[in-house]
Amino acid sequence: MSQNFNFKQRQKRHGRSGGKIGGCSVAPLPRNLTSEPICCLFCEATFLPAEDPTYSHLLAHLVSSHKFVIADMKLIADMRSYLKYWRKRFEEDDITNFCSIIRTNSAAADKEDSEDFYLLCDALPEDRELREKLQQKRLEYVLEVQQQERTDTSFSRDCLFCKKHFEGHLHELFDHMTSEHHVNIGQPDNIVFGNELLDLIEEKLHKFQCLFCEKEFKDWAVLKEHMRKKQHKRINPKNMSYDKFYIINYLELGKNWEAVQAESDAPDPSAMGEDEWKDWEEEGPGAKCLFCDTTSLDLKVLLEHMKETHSFDFHEVKTKLQLSFYKQVKLVNFIRRRVNQQGCIACEEKFETQQALLSHMTNTNHISSPDPEMWDQPEYFFPTYEDDRFLCALDDDVGEGQPEEDVVVVPEPVPVKTDSSVLHDEHLRKSIA
Repeated sequence: MSQNFNFKQRQKRHGRSGGKIGGCSVAPLPRNLTSEPICCLFCEATFLPAEDPTYSHLLAHLVSSHKFVIADMKLIADMRSYLKYWRKRFEEDDITNFCSIIRTNSAAADKEDSEDFYLLCDALPEDRELREKLQQKRLEYVLEVQQQERTDTSFSRDCLFCKKHFEGHLHELFDHMTSEHHVNIGQPDNIVFGNELLDLIEEKLHKFQCLFCEKEFKDWAVLKEHMRKKQHKRINPKNMSYDKFYIINYLELGKNWEAVQAESDAPDPSAMGEDEWKDWEEEGPGAKCLFCDTTSLDLKVLLEHMKETHSFDFHEVKTKLQLSFYKQVKLVNFIRRRVNQQGCIACEEKFETQQALLSHMTNTNHISSPDPEMWDQPEYFFPTYEDDRFLCALDDDVGEGQPEEDVVVVPEPVPVKTDSSVLHDEHLRKSIA
């Protein structure tokens, strides 16, 4: 099924259907299989989740070798079961019955030269239902583990910060660490896989690594003083390796603790009067510089930063090369990927550090001369980073009469709430509150 769709149009979600998923059953959630390889959907290539937890290598393989894209991979609760399910379905039926087709022009001068990419996303009711079932199975499993930890009395372990020994309930050690050592790792009632969390924290402390800023120090005394002075007696909320240890990250499909917390802090639209709406704006995290970690809610400020700090004038490049919106997207995604790989955007030379890369591109003036033959490729239609705010802020205008490209793409769906969610169970919500 091929769809014509404007790339910046607001995407809409299709409804979900009930019943069994394609006549196949959903495999149980794997308990501890990160050391076992995951197989590609179409060939025998394998990937180790332990080495690539974000599945970036798998995604790159699917795009480059099979022209295949899975939308919102980070929202899939059990990637192993998800891939196993769809591999079987693709063997049973033609892929075009499940996937949307993205038809792109490989060369601007030759409109007949095109490539087809296949997009699998939860706009397909079968895919949406599969994702929801995997999410629900994971939530049920995690709640079961948490209940076992609450009732288990066989816990035995020394405190990570003193010699006191604890036996009985896991939460007693967490309470002790908070009250006696002022180490904030969250509410014990929100923690799951507690022993594994303690193992991770202990591993960092043995390396004399700060839990918050994650810098390493020469000995325990220096680390202890650093954490005390800097008030770093807490875990790093931006380190996603901790997410698995908190129930809040499992509650709703596609939402981690930050999204849930942002919703709880947001004003209630139904309670806002007309005057209150006038001053209400949704800011978000802002757009990120193409070359460093600087962010800004104002794209003009960010573009000025890149011009002054990195000698990269995005507006000049856009005007000089007569870049349409779609070409801007490809250029941004290309630069994002090259900088992420610490490679020059002009000569492809790679460097050990980001600072060395920036120095090279500035000194050689390579930063201002990206070659269209390198970045004007269909693979760069796909964002390097999810939710890239820089892309959302790009202008639609095309320089000096340049017509907009005729590119066929499809929407990437936005998650919607369904009445069948396990979270609509009031008793369940109260038990995990």
